[in-house]
Amino acid sequence: MAAGETQKTTYTIPVGPIHPALKEPIQLMLEIEGERVVDTDILVGQVHRSIEWLGMNRNNPVQTLYLAERICGICNICHPFCLAIGVEQAASMIVPERAEYIRVIAAEMERIHSHILWAGVAAHEIGFDTVFYLTWRVREEIMDLIEYVFGNRITKAVLQFGGVRRDITAEQLPRIRQSLDYYRSIFEHLRRIFLEDKTVRMRTRNVGVLTTEDALKLLAVGPTGRASGVPKDVRQDQPYSAYADLNVKAITPDLVTGTVVGDVYDRIIVRLLEIKQSVEIIEECIDRMPSGPIMSETKMPRLLRMLTDAAGEGIGRVEAPRGEDIHYVRLEAGSETLATWKVRAPTYVNLLAVPAILKDMQIADVPIAFASIDPCQSCTNRVVVTDRATGRRSVLGYEDLHRLSVEKTREMLR
Repeated sequence: MAAGETQKTTYTIPVGPIHPALKEPIQLMLEIEGERVVDTDILVGQVHRSIEWLGMNRNNPVQTLYLAERICGICNICHPFCLAIGVEQAASMIVPERAEYIRVIAAEMERIHSHILWAGVAAHEIGFDTVFYLTWRVREEIMDLIEYVFGNRITKAVLQFGGVRRDITAEQLPRIRQSLDYYRSIFEHLRRIFLEDKTVRMRTRNVGVLTTEDALKLLAVGPTGRASGVPKDVRQDQPYSAYADLNVKAITPDLVTGTVVGDVYDRIIVRLLEIKQSVEIIEECIDRMPSGPIMSETKMPRLLRMLTDAAGEGIGRVEAPRGEDIHYVRLEAGSETLATWKVRAPTYVNLLAVPAILKDMQIADVPIAFASIDPCQSCTNRVVVTDRATGRRSVLGYEDLHRLSVEKTREMLR
């Protein structure tokens, strides 16, 4: 070693894109010093599917609505919900009140199954597979209910522009209440497992801490932000659909512990309490749901004509299980397709918080700390451009996207 040189003390190791701790392809480049994580770089793009481009090249917006449902298998209501709100704004469509309540019921059923799914994965990440199997068995109740009410466990195709495609009948209400009662009865059991078990507390308390200051600075959304003491929830702050009638309040961990740490344990608290909250929201919707139509326009040719004649922009904002989901759409009169469709899923912004969450963590804590934001790569991945003439591919990074954004703004101003 030459005089004056210092020996390198950190090393970079890759986690992913294929790794037992990762449920979807993503690569974490961890800079480590011994067993301690010093810094993290995140590489996405392994599962980009060009869904936005496909959606703008469908025969009509209704076909795009079904495609939106396939952005994410878990969030298969929030994405079409978001798109529907955006298109309805752009086309000045009125949604019947009963349909708004059915949309909320579907969204809260999705939140229950998503949070329970996450809890099972979290248990698996710390090697507690007994809890993993127990939790997913508990999840089967809501999956069976979703299939009973909407006809399918995953892609339910219940959303339509101007309403919903299927009603909730009086005959279905007893079965729905039965499931709600089940989750009330099992909630205390889940609470004891996840909040009082010694193993869970040891592996999650003071692990993956995201301070309130960092959560605000890095724009963390959903349970990730709320667990750090940021009481932001679209259902509370800018109520949409029937949420305006329901007085939903953002849940933060201090409701249970009296303090906010912003660690994995606090993220467990928020998601558990949101399961209970979703049960209460569904029950309130059932009790208050008005009678009436579920579609503003039942004839498909007339609906398509309305969308073809419409011109304007719309932004759909929905509180997905992982956080705020945004869809921007633009309609042009005379066009049978969406002129513009842009999706910003919650994981895209929550990934910005991952370096702060993993900093100073032990390597063994990386799987559960990273999983605690409930990442979804299918919702997140950005743009890969292929030149059809040469077949050459290029990836658009931050600088490229910023430059294109500036150029687009200048073009619009001209």
